[in-house]
Amino acid sequence: MYSNYIVLLMLRICIGKVIMKIDHLAIWVRDLEKSKNFYTKYFDLICGEKYFNAKKNFSSYFLSFKGQVTRIELMHCPDIFEANKITTTGLAHFSVSVGSKEKVDKLTKRLRSDGYSIVGEPRITGDGYYESVVEDCDGNRIEIAI
Repeated sequence: MYSNYIVLLMLRICIGKVIMKIDHLAIWVRDLEKSKNFYTKYFDLICGEKYFNAKKNFSSYFLSFKGQVTRIELMHCPDIFEANKITTTGLAHFSVSVGSKEKVDKLTKRLRSDGYSIVGEPRITGDGYYESVVEDCDGNRIEIAI
């Protein structure tokens, strides 16, 4: 059985066109294991093997949704945080579609009860989306949407 990624790649080769897509989003985190646990627990992400580069003291995990090819990379390098080289510019947020208004409400309630900061209550936005916004354990904003 081929994975969805292999099938998609084979189709692109057969058709002769390369379709652009987002391969992954990368997020710097202060505690790699804590962040991995957050994303796998609340968003049902599948975690790949931990990568470690001893020369750079860099470690990361790739996380993916079942059946999807776009991934999230959680990255950690203690030297970067110690040198204050991480800035707040860059990724503003990313959005995870959970499928229904009820699921947005339920996950938002669960995250709140587990002590995470809800920075945007469930609502219909001006452009018609139903969403809430939560901060993960490093303050990265995640939009939870239908």
